[in-house]
Amino acid sequence: MLLETHKYAFEFIAIMELTILGTSSMVPTKERNVTAFFIRYKTEGILVDCGEGTQRQMNIAGINRNKITKILITHWHGDHVSGLMGLFHTLGNIDGKHKISLYGPRGTKNYIKHLLQACFFDVRIDLTVTEIEPHGVEKFFENKDFYLECTKMKHGTDCLAYSFVEKDKRKIIKSFLKRNNVPDGPHLKMLQAGKSIVYNGVKIDVEKATTVVKGRKVTFILDTLLNDNCFKIAKDANLLVCEACYTSQLAHKGEAYQHLTAKEAALIASRAGVKELILTHFSQRYKSAYEIEEDAKIYFDNVRVGEDLMRVKF
Repeated sequence: MLLETHKYAFEFIAIMELTILGTSSMVPTKERNVTAFFIRYKTEGILVDCGEGTQRQMNIAGINRNKITKILITHWHGDHVSGLMGLFHTLGNIDGKHKISLYGPRGTKNYIKHLLQACFFDVRIDLTVTEIEPHGVEKFFENKDFYLECTKMKHGTDCLAYSFVEKDKRKIIKSFLKRNNVPDGPHLKMLQAGKSIVYNGVKIDVEKATTVVKGRKVTFILDTLLNDNCFKIAKDANLLVCEACYTSQLAHKGEAYQHLTAKEAALIASRAGVKELILTHFSQRYKSAYEIEEDAKIYFDNVRVGEDLMRVKF
């Protein structure tokens, strides 16, 4: 929701919306496309992975691909990146240079180099590529509103999990200002910046005049064996989007192919203090994800099965 604003007030709570563009694992099915997620926040459009068919999914969801500002690549298996070539081709044919910052694990620059040589097209986007090799959970981008962090996963190839973390903000307590005869005005900016002010000779204590609203956090854990970094990156997340390729009955397959089960995803959510869990990246063997959802609910209550084109606002 957006709080009411006046001439001098900042937008306090921005709309944050997650669109799930694909929930299948390696093989797309009639019902499920392969992996991609889109976060909309203020002027940012953050695409997490870009599997085959992502552009079409965005069209169906009514998401303008021109709004993409950042791309976060978890790893370079084809079902997570095979839509990049088409996306770059489309964005490169838009008038004016489209600016995108792309982040990924070690080797990303080399993969992008070869991808751009794989066919003939004019790449007119302004593409900045950054490789990340984190030690523990590390920030790799930060502005005044939010930061992005990542950590290493275990998947046989370099692989990352990501979190989008909104910074805490101060909300003006209008009833307090009214009682103290403090009107709207540019002086409110100081309070929102966390500083007390003096108005008409009276000190207005920032701790009494404002309240801190905790920033929101969404974490993506895709394609990995269970490891300690899963719990660290997901700590206190409002929403954890986590792969659940198999039920716990097929834990041996998860171990063999380096994927999480629904039970393991639920245990991450429970131990990390996550508020809500959405499961994704299902094996094509499951025509319905009901079995996966029921398996997870044994260990964590607030869980949903991800569906293609599902929108989550928080």
